[in-house]
Amino acid sequence: MPQQDDGMEKRRQKREAQRKRRQAQVRRMRLTMLLAVVLLAACGFGIYKLTQSADSVETMQQTATVPTTEETKETTPIQKSPITTIHIRAAGDLNVTDAVVNAGMSVSSYDFSPVFKDVASILSDADLTVMNFEGNVCGAPYGSESTSAPAELLEALRGCGVDLLQMANSCSINNGLNGLTSTLRAIRAAGIEPVGAFASSEEFEQSKGYTMTEIQGVKVGFVAFTKGLGGRGMPAGNEDLVNILYTDYATEYKEIDKTRITSILKSMEAEKPDLTVALLHWGSEYNDDISKTQTQLVSLLQKSGVDVIIGTHPHTLQTIEFDKSAGTLVAYSLGDFFGDAERGATNYSVILDIEITKDANAGTTKVTDFTLHPIYTVTETECVGNSDRRVVRIETALSAYNGNFLDKVTDTCKSNMEYALTRIDERTAMQEEED
Repeated sequence: MPQQDDGMEKRRQKREAQRKRRQAQVRRMRLTMLLAVVLLAACGFGIYKLTQSADSVETMQQTATVPTTEETKETTPIQKSPITTIHIRAAGDLNVTDAVVNAGMSVSSYDFSPVFKDVASILSDADLTVMNFEGNVCGAPYGSESTSAPAELLEALRGCGVDLLQMANSCSINNGLNGLTSTLRAIRAAGIEPVGAFASSEEFEQSKGYTMTEIQGVKVGFVAFTKGLGGRGMPAGNEDLVNILYTDYATEYKEIDKTRITSILKSMEAEKPDLTVALLHWGSEYNDDISKTQTQLVSLLQKSGVDVIIGTHPHTLQTIEFDKSAGTLVAYSLGDFFGDAERGATNYSVILDIEITKDANAGTTKVTDFTLHPIYTVTETECVGNSDRRVVRIETALSAYNGNFLDKVTDTCKSNMEYALTRIDERTAMQEEED
């Protein structure tokens, strides 16, 4: 029996040990499960807190960036300035001659960009640039006899920033009506707008004889007239293809065509431009006198709403009248922008910069200032190491001379430029009427 008791006790002890091991395992499992539950709970709580924090930040950002209705009502909008200032730049005559055409000759074709390289920045640094084109673009032969130029000349002008070309001048019909039509087509193909001449009566009727453009919200009307057509008369039935100042334009230039002038200006005024510019090919070549009819024309045009008159044809600079209180300007002649430069006072001129200010509150648009940029045509013999004819800024050329640049002008040319600066002030005789 005792052996049985011992066996039973051993088995009991063994079972007890197994039971304790199972209890220990159960406790470890429960503890592991408890720890897992706690860990999961902690993770869930952490995720919840992070989500709440992000929501709070977003809510704060939305609160900070989205104004309330009251805040929106109290915000003051940015006010647009009632003052607008624009600049129109104008140059004088570009004469199509042998010397001018030859200046653009290259190896196989024509390239006039080097001719205007030095003045390109002045011409282009404006809201709008205009000049007078005395010639045609109607094919070879080119030069003085035909006054026809290669199309590359127009391309160079556009590359310099020229926007409008006055085409009512003494060369308008040098090559007949076909030459006029061809020229107008070439000008537009170059991206420039002709003013004062028309390819057909229908084109005149459609345009009403003028050009209207808008510059930074300032509406500007341009019109161009010529005193004559180089002694030629318009063919019957085509009288309206060029705007002309006189009824006796083929003879004495004494009878102002008031009917045509005022009719065109009235049509323009009906469109209510802020400013009107008249480009006039008038006066006498190489003559500084201002004629009686020119004075009458100024009065007629200004009474008809013209604010700016820019004159060409005499080939030399003439007086400038600036009425500051009225906000009007008359430049009787800007001289030659580019030509043969052979006759006295034709080798220098100016690029005119006109400052125009529109005051929306006052309902006025006026000329408020002007500046002259002196220029000079350097001929083939006036530059050291450079035999190219070109237009230069006088101040820049003198600086290059003083700096001993490689392509500086000659001593004689330098003296001529210094003389030109003096004569520019004397010739323009800038007259300004103060308030």
